[in-house]
Amino acid sequence: MKLLLTSAGIKNTSIHNALVDLLGKPIAESDALCIPTASYAHPMAGPGRAWNFISGQEPRCPMIELGWKSMGVLELTALPSLDEDLWVPLVKKTAVLLVNGGDALYLCHWMRQSGLADLMPSLLQNTVWVGLSAGSMVMTPRIGEDFVQWRPPTGDDTTLGIVHFSICPHLAQEGMPGNSMAEAERWAAEIPGPAYAIDDETAIKVVDDTVEVVSEGHWKLFTPSPVASESGS
Repeated sequence: MKLLLTSAGIKNTSIHNALVDLLGKPIAESDALCIPTASYAHPMAGPGRAWNFISGQEPRCPMIELGWKSMGVLELTALPSLDEDLWVPLVKKTAVLLVNGGDALYLCHWMRQSGLADLMPSLLQNTVWVGLSAGSMVMTPRIGEDFVQWRPPTGDDTTLGIVHFSICPHLAQEGMPGNSMAEAERWAAEIPGPAYAIDDETAIKVVDDTVEVVSEGHWKLFTPSPVASESGS
């Protein structure tokens, strides 16, 4: 399993180097598919942000713009209407999936509806998952009620649980746009397991059972009592 769970894409050299390490080869030699689906259900995103993501016009959240060997679009809402042999082989031979932000629960719903969620255990043996905000949160056990916008049929905030920790992205300094540390602490108090608050200069690199914070910014790990929290900057 190889995951790079970011708050805002490949924002700095440290995160870029972590991505290349996971790929095991240069970005210019790696085929990619991008998944814009989460954009549609978030009030601050929508179809316009999906297009910006797909077309590589998101310089504040670099993902598509990195110089990939090839790029395709995997739209999850279309997959249930297609025969699996039209898309599953393509996904399995792709080096990396680049997963946009937006609404994590909407993304999770369509990962399950499309069948992509069922492929994850085998897919992640060879394919790198790079998440941006909701694209990272979907891999966690739950997102917390603070992040619920679109409500799934299940009615709860659970996601795929590929990793054992939750993520609060876009941690920001006091007075800046994003989630404050005080808001992150309140969010974490409702999460039963370990939870990371990460800013846009931070990512979490996961290789099988090994979790590493890659950061040129600020982050904090909240753990249930009596274990103390950790932080970095």
